Amino acid sequence: MPVALITGCSSGIGRALADAFKAAGFEVWASARKTEDVVTLAAAGFTAVQLDVNDGAALEQLSERINQQHGGLDVLINNAGYGAMGPLLDGGVPALQRQFETNVFAVVGVTRAMFPVLRRAKGLVVNIGSVSGVLVTPFAGAYCASKAAVHALSDALRMELAPFGIRVMEVQPGAIASSFARNAGHEAEQLISEQSPWWPLREGIRARARASLDHPTPAAEFAAGLLKAAQQNTPPRLLRLGNGSRALPLLAGLLPKGLLESGLMKRFGLREQL
Repeated sequence: MPVALITGCSSGIGRALADAFKAAGFEVWASARKTEDVVTLAAAGFTAVQLDVNDGAALEQLSERINQQHGGLDVLINNAGYGAMGPLLDGGVPALQRQFETNVFAVVGVTRAMFPVLRRAKGLVVNIGSVSGVLVTPFAGAYCASKAAVHALSDALRMELAPFGIRVMEVQPGAIASSFARNAGHEAEQLISEQSPWWPLREGIRARARASLDHPTPAAEFAAGLLKAAQQNTPPRLLRLGNGSRALPLLAGLLPKGLLESGLMKRFGLREQL
């Protein structure tokens, strides 16, 4: 039975991926941070793991457990992440560091810890990026930067892991029906303050946090598409799934930069002088 490790399985994309891979005959190791989510995953028949993806010692222990029980890991899906919303200068360096710790540093940390078991199985690494790494918007600078970094890291890892028989596929979702928008909205509300120079533009910040709710693709449909690609003999280097996943990067590539930025500023209320 093939083995898959999926991070961030408490809800949304992660849970849908866990369900899809389990239904396809995989032994799914599903991770989550909160105890109650781990209990729910265990009750659903997954090998549930309580895991902070930034905890190096816990990752090493998990890799050893997988090695002892299975001898190798066929698929690693680096899915854990969140969207930091709000003006870059309001969040500052601390908010950027937190965003990169989960969305970027953990991709390297988890993959590094799982390298021995991936190597034994000649496995596949799947990194969940975003079209936001290609089409950068205001009020999501930290998130967009983190996903642009995931893109660069995926390209580097693909070349560096190839001699060991390990493949790397980057996935750039568009709008997917999940808890992302709710969580992003919560992040934005923590940052929005009357003391901020951008306080008059707070509705634009909220609009950006809700952007992933624009006709979202069901998470189960997204998971089915990713599973199909992962099971190919030669998985694609880059997979775009979900509403807007193809159109938005196309816009970013074809439109003059000034026109694109003008449209985005208008969309999120940045045209008026403060």
